[in-house]
Amino acid sequence: MTQTLNARRSANGAMSTSASASVSSSRRLLAGAVVAGPLFLGAGVVQGLAREGFGFTRNAISQLALGDMGWIQTVNFVLTGTLLLIGAVGLRRVLRHEPGGTWGPILIGVFGASFLVAAAFEADAGAGFPVGSPTSVTMSAHGAGHMFGGGIGYLALCAAFLVLARPLAARGLRGWALASRVAPVVVLTGFMASAASVLVFTLGAGLGLCWLAAVAARLLTGGPRH
Repeated sequence: MTQTLNARRSANGAMSTSASASVSSSRRLLAGAVVAGPLFLGAGVVQGLAREGFGFTRNAISQLALGDMGWIQTVNFVLTGTLLLIGAVGLRRVLRHEPGGTWGPILIGVFGASFLVAAAFEADAGAGFPVGSPTSVTMSAHGAGHMFGGGIGYLALCAAFLVLARPLAARGLRGWALASRVAPVVVLTGFMASAASVLVFTLGAGLGLCWLAAVAARLLTGGPRH
């Protein structure tokens, strides 16, 4: 009898340890979505301040992938995309059996993949960057691919915010859920204003990255519900 009880306790302990390890692994993966946005923006700001001829009121961060030092921004795209894809896997595990647990991670995965597309298809030169480039240029095939990938990615991000409002609300985080429903409006407004102001476009896109990091961090600290 004693051996049976000990065996059951050992089995329960092993199951508890396994479940704890699974939750810990999921959270580590989700941390990729927390880090990705701040890393991308931080690297972009540092490069923008350091690169000759670059101006945040004239040029998009994507253009930093051009020129002799452009490889740094290309690596930034690849690293950010990879972290977002890892974060999407973690989000799927954390939100398993919760509202938004399927489409939220899929949409974040699409957003992550768009950064890999951006790395593969460079933005066009223009607005004087790199130094010596004309003020305006005709859009090239790779420039169109860059814009198309980015557009699909940010549309997916906006949809993800709407989807992720559900698990936030289910956890009682109604303020977070409301903000997650408003964030797409701000991001899309920035995109629509891109023709008139590159800076507004950058701020809108940056806000999307920052809000994703905030939501992922909130879900990370809240942990999965059972």
